[in-house]
Amino acid sequence: MKETNYKMPDWRIYSITDMVHWKDYGTRLSPRTFAWATGDAYAAQCVYRNGKFYWFVSTFHKKDDNSQGGAAIGVAVSDRPTGPFKDAIGKALIINEMTKDKPHAWDDIDPTVFIDDDKQAYLYWGNLSCRWVKLKDNMTELAGPITVLNIKNYIEGPWLYKRKKLYYLVYASAGTKPEMIEYCTAPSATGPWTYQGIIQGNVPNSGTTHPGIADYKGKSYFFYHNGSLPDGGNFRRSICVDEMHYNRDGTIQPIVQTTKGVAPAK
Repeated sequence: MKETNYKMPDWRIYSITDMVHWKDYGTRLSPRTFAWATGDAYAAQCVYRNGKFYWFVSTFHKKDDNSQGGAAIGVAVSDRPTGPFKDAIGKALIINEMTKDKPHAWDDIDPTVFIDDDKQAYLYWGNLSCRWVKLKDNMTELAGPITVLNIKNYIEGPWLYKRKKLYYLVYASAGTKPEMIEYCTAPSATGPWTYQGIIQGNVPNSGTTHPGIADYKGKSYFFYHNGSLPDGGNFRRSICVDEMHYNRDGTIQPIVQTTKGVAPAK
Protein backbone atom coordinates (compact mmCIF):
# COMPACT_ATOMS: atom_id res chain seq x y z
CA MET A 1 0.00 0.00 0.00
CA LYS A 2 1.36 3.40 -0.96
CA GLU A 3 1.64 5.75 2.00
CA THR A 4 0.30 9.29 1.64
CA ASN A 5 1.70 10.84 4.82
CA TYR A 6 4.39 10.32 7.44
CA LYS A 7 3.82 7.71 10.15
CA MET A 8 6.45 8.19 12.84
CA PRO A 9 5.02 6.89 16.13
CA ASP A 10 8.25 6.44 18.11
CA TRP A 11 12.05 6.57 18.31
CA ARG A 12 14.10 3.37 18.04
CA ILE A 13 17.63 2.38 19.02
CA TYR A 14 20.17 0.34 17.06
CA SER A 15 23.78 -0.54 17.90
CA ILE A 16 26.73 -1.67 15.79
CA THR A 17 30.31 -2.87 16.29
CA ASP A 18 31.39 -3.63 12.71
CA MET A 19 29.23 -1.26 10.58
CA VAL A 20 27.59 -4.32 9.02
CA HIS A 21 25.51 -6.21 11.58
CA TRP A 22 22.99 -4.03 13.38
CA LYS A 23 21.25 -4.91 16.64
CA ASP A 24 17.68 -3.61 16.96
CA TYR A 25 16.61 -2.65 20.50
CA GLY A 26 13.14 -1.67 19.37
CA THR A 27 11.14 1.32 20.56
CA ARG A 28 12.80 3.05 23.52
CA LEU A 29 11.07 6.45 23.43
CA SER A 30 7.90 7.94 21.99
CA PRO A 31 5.93 11.21 22.15
CA ARG A 32 3.75 9.46 24.73
CA THR A 33 6.74 9.65 27.11
CA PHE A 34 6.07 13.39 27.35
CA ALA A 35 2.78 14.34 29.00
CA TRP A 36 2.78 17.66 27.14
CA ALA A 37 3.29 16.13 23.67
CA THR A 38 1.04 15.02 20.87
CA GLY A 39 1.70 13.85 17.34
CA ASP A 40 4.62 12.08 15.69
CA ALA A 41 8.26 11.42 16.50
CA TYR A 42 10.31 13.87 14.45
CA ALA A 43 14.11 14.06 14.23
CA ALA A 44 16.14 13.62 17.42
CA GLN A 45 19.70 13.31 18.72
CA CYS A 46 21.08 11.65 21.87
CA VAL A 47 24.25 12.96 23.57
CA TYR A 48 26.24 11.81 26.61
CA ARG A 49 27.22 14.10 29.47
CA ASN A 50 28.16 13.66 33.14
CA GLY A 51 27.19 10.00 33.28
CA LYS A 52 23.79 10.42 31.63
CA PHE A 53 22.33 10.21 28.14
CA TYR A 54 20.21 13.16 27.03
CA TRP A 55 17.84 12.51 24.12
CA PHE A 56 16.69 15.73 22.45
CA VAL A 57 13.54 15.17 20.41
CA SER A 58 11.09 17.13 18.29
CA THR A 59 7.36 16.53 18.29
CA PHE A 60 4.22 18.65 18.73
CA HIS A 61 2.85 20.33 21.85
CA LYS A 62 -0.66 20.01 23.20
CA LYS A 63 -2.65 23.18 23.71
CA ASP A 64 -2.32 23.97 27.42
CA ASP A 65 -1.22 26.70 29.82
CA ASN A 66 2.38 26.52 28.54
CA SER A 67 1.77 26.58 24.78
CA GLN A 68 -0.99 26.97 22.24
CA GLY A 69 0.47 24.12 20.19
CA GLY A 70 2.91 23.74 17.34
CA ALA A 71 6.24 21.97 17.10
CA ALA A 72 8.35 21.74 20.23
CA ILE A 73 11.64 20.28 21.46
CA GLY A 74 11.84 18.09 24.55
CA VAL A 75 14.57 16.30 26.49
CA ALA A 76 14.53 12.73 27.80
CA VAL A 77 17.23 11.32 30.10
CA SER A 78 18.59 7.91 31.03
CA ASP A 79 21.54 6.36 32.83
CA ARG A 80 22.04 3.95 29.93
CA PRO A 81 22.17 4.46 26.14
CA THR A 82 19.36 1.92 25.69
CA GLY A 83 17.12 3.40 28.38
CA PRO A 84 14.69 3.45 29.97
CA PHE A 85 14.29 7.13 29.16
CA LYS A 86 12.01 9.60 30.97
CA ASP A 87 11.06 13.22 30.46
CA ALA A 88 13.96 15.16 32.01
CA ILE A 89 12.03 18.30 33.00
CA GLY A 90 8.31 17.58 32.66
CA LYS A 91 7.86 20.28 30.04
CA ALA A 92 9.17 21.26 26.61
CA LEU A 93 12.55 22.94 26.35
CA ILE A 94 11.56 24.93 23.23
CA ILE A 95 7.98 25.87 22.34
CA ASN A 96 6.52 27.68 19.35
CA GLU A 97 5.92 30.89 21.30
CA MET A 98 9.69 31.28 21.87
CA THR A 99 10.50 31.66 18.15
CA LYS A 100 8.52 34.15 16.11
CA ASP A 101 10.79 34.90 13.13
CA LYS A 102 8.78 32.41 11.01
CA PRO A 103 4.96 32.30 10.90
CA HIS A 104 4.41 28.54 10.55
CA ALA A 105 3.78 26.32 13.57
CA TRP A 106 6.19 23.48 12.69
CA ASP A 107 9.41 25.49 12.68
CA ASP A 108 10.81 24.20 16.00
CA ILE A 109 11.99 20.75 14.89
CA ASP A 110 15.19 18.74 14.30
CA PRO A 111 17.45 19.43 17.30
CA THR A 112 21.20 18.79 17.14
CA VAL A 113 23.31 19.16 20.28
CA PHE A 114 27.07 19.64 20.47
CA ILE A 115 29.32 19.87 23.56
CA ASP A 116 32.46 21.87 22.84
CA ASP A 117 35.94 21.29 24.25
CA ASP A 118 35.30 23.88 26.99
CA LYS A 119 32.18 21.87 28.01
CA GLN A 120 29.75 24.48 26.70
CA ALA A 121 26.74 22.80 25.09
CA TYR A 122 24.92 24.22 22.06
CA LEU A 123 21.49 23.43 20.63
CA TYR A 124 20.81 24.09 16.94
CA TRP A 125 17.41 23.45 15.32
CA GLY A 126 14.67 24.75 13.03
CA ASN A 127 12.64 24.44 9.84
CA LEU A 128 13.19 27.26 7.29
CA SER A 129 15.03 29.09 10.06
CA CYS A 130 18.29 27.92 11.62
CA ARG A 131 18.49 28.84 15.30
CA TRP A 132 20.93 28.21 18.12
CA VAL A 133 21.16 28.70 21.86
CA LYS A 134 23.59 27.80 24.64
CA LEU A 135 22.54 25.16 27.16
CA LYS A 136 23.37 25.11 30.87
CA ASP A 137 25.54 22.33 32.28
CA ASN A 138 22.44 20.36 33.31
CA MET A 139 21.46 20.11 29.61
CA THR A 140 17.84 20.95 30.42
CA GLU A 141 17.86 24.76 30.60
CA LEU A 142 18.73 27.54 28.17
CA ALA A 143 21.82 29.56 29.08
CA GLY A 144 21.20 32.59 26.89
CA PRO A 145 19.08 34.13 24.15
CA ILE A 146 18.05 32.35 20.96
CA THR A 147 19.98 33.49 17.86
CA VAL A 148 18.66 33.20 14.30
CA LEU A 149 21.20 32.52 11.54
CA ASN A 150 21.11 33.33 7.84
CA ILE A 151 22.41 30.09 6.30
CA LYS A 152 22.45 29.63 2.51
CA ASN A 153 19.77 27.25 1.18
CA TYR A 154 18.90 26.05 4.71
CA ILE A 155 15.69 24.04 5.12
CA GLU A 156 15.96 21.81 8.23
CA GLY A 157 17.77 18.88 9.85
CA PRO A 158 20.97 20.58 11.10
CA TRP A 159 23.91 18.51 12.40
CA LEU A 160 26.65 20.33 14.34
CA TYR A 161 30.09 18.90 15.12
CA LYS A 162 33.81 19.70 15.31
CA ARG A 163 36.75 18.06 13.55
CA LYS A 164 40.26 19.18 14.43
CA LYS A 165 39.95 23.00 14.68
CA LEU A 166 37.00 23.37 12.32
CA TYR A 167 33.29 23.44 13.18
CA TYR A 168 30.76 22.00 10.74
CA LEU A 169 27.08 22.79 10.28
CA VAL A 170 25.54 20.22 7.92
CA TYR A 171 21.87 20.49 6.93
CA ALA A 172 19.06 19.54 4.57
CA SER A 173 18.96 22.20 1.88
CA ALA A 174 16.97 23.54 -1.03
CA GLY A 175 17.74 21.12 -3.83
CA THR A 176 15.40 20.18 -6.64
CA LYS A 177 12.94 17.79 -4.90
CA PRO A 178 13.69 19.86 -2.76
CA GLU A 179 16.24 18.48 -0.28
CA MET A 180 19.95 17.93 -0.76
CA ILE A 181 22.69 18.09 1.92
CA GLU A 182 24.87 21.20 2.08
CA TYR A 183 27.20 22.56 4.75
CA CYS A 184 29.06 25.49 6.26
CA THR A 185 32.22 25.71 8.38
CA ALA A 186 33.29 28.12 11.10
CA PRO A 187 36.11 28.82 13.57
CA SER A 188 33.70 28.44 16.51
CA ALA A 189 30.39 26.77 17.36
CA THR A 190 28.64 30.11 16.95
CA GLY A 191 30.17 31.11 13.63
CA PRO A 192 30.70 33.09 11.55
CA TRP A 193 29.62 30.40 9.10
CA THR A 194 31.15 30.11 5.63
CA TYR A 195 29.16 28.24 2.99
CA GLN A 196 31.11 25.29 1.55
CA GLY A 197 28.73 23.64 -0.91
CA ILE A 198 26.87 20.40 -1.54
CA ILE A 199 27.80 17.12 0.16
CA GLN A 200 24.98 15.02 -1.25
CA GLY A 201 22.51 15.56 -4.07
CA ASN A 202 18.90 14.43 -4.21
CA VAL A 203 18.36 10.85 -3.06
CA PRO A 204 16.42 8.10 -4.87
CA ASN A 205 12.65 8.01 -4.45
CA SER A 206 12.45 10.56 -1.63
CA GLY A 207 12.05 14.34 -1.60
CA THR A 208 13.70 14.59 1.81
CA THR A 209 17.05 13.56 3.24
CA HIS A 210 18.66 14.40 6.60
CA PRO A 211 22.31 14.12 7.69
CA GLY A 212 24.01 12.45 10.63
CA ILE A 213 27.78 12.17 10.92
CA ALA A 214 29.86 9.96 13.23
CA ASP A 215 33.48 8.88 13.56
CA TYR A 216 33.99 5.22 14.48
CA LYS A 217 37.13 3.07 14.56
CA GLY A 218 39.17 5.56 12.57
CA LYS A 219 36.63 6.22 9.83
CA SER A 220 33.95 8.84 9.26
CA TYR A 221 30.40 7.82 8.34
CA PHE A 222 27.59 9.79 6.77
CA PHE A 223 24.05 8.69 7.69
CA TYR A 224 21.03 9.76 5.66
CA HIS A 225 17.74 8.39 4.36
CA ASN A 226 16.21 7.63 0.99
CA GLY A 227 13.26 5.67 -0.40
CA SER A 228 15.08 3.06 -2.46
CA LEU A 229 14.09 -0.16 -0.66
CA PRO A 230 11.10 -2.22 -1.90
CA ASP A 231 7.86 -0.33 -1.19
CA GLY A 232 9.95 2.73 -0.32
CA GLY A 233 9.00 6.30 -1.12
CA ASN A 234 8.51 9.79 0.27
CA PHE A 235 6.58 8.41 3.23
CA ARG A 236 8.39 5.06 3.57
CA ARG A 237 12.00 6.11 3.98
CA SER A 238 14.94 3.95 5.04
CA ILE A 239 18.22 4.63 6.81
CA CYS A 240 21.45 4.57 4.78
CA VAL A 241 25.13 5.00 5.59
CA ASP A 242 28.20 5.68 3.46
CA GLU A 243 31.82 6.30 4.35
CA MET A 244 32.74 9.99 4.28
CA HIS A 245 36.11 11.52 3.37
CA TYR A 246 37.73 14.92 3.94
CA ASN A 247 40.13 16.92 1.83
CA ARG A 248 43.35 18.24 3.35
CA ASP A 249 41.81 21.65 3.95
CA GLY A 250 38.96 20.10 5.96
CA THR A 251 36.30 20.36 3.27
CA ILE A 252 34.09 17.32 2.77
CA GLN A 253 34.26 15.24 -0.39
CA PRO A 254 30.86 14.73 -2.07
CA ILE A 255 29.05 11.55 -1.06
CA VAL A 256 28.67 9.00 -3.84
CA GLN A 257 25.45 7.32 -2.78
CA THR A 258 25.31 3.55 -2.60
CA THR A 259 21.49 3.75 -2.30
CA LYS A 260 21.76 0.71 -0.04
CA GLY A 261 19.54 0.92 3.01
CA VAL A 262 20.66 -0.47 6.37
CA ALA A 263 17.22 -0.65 7.97
CA PRO A 264 13.76 -1.53 6.66
CA ALA A 265 11.54 1.21 5.34
CA LYS A 266 9.08 2.49 7.93
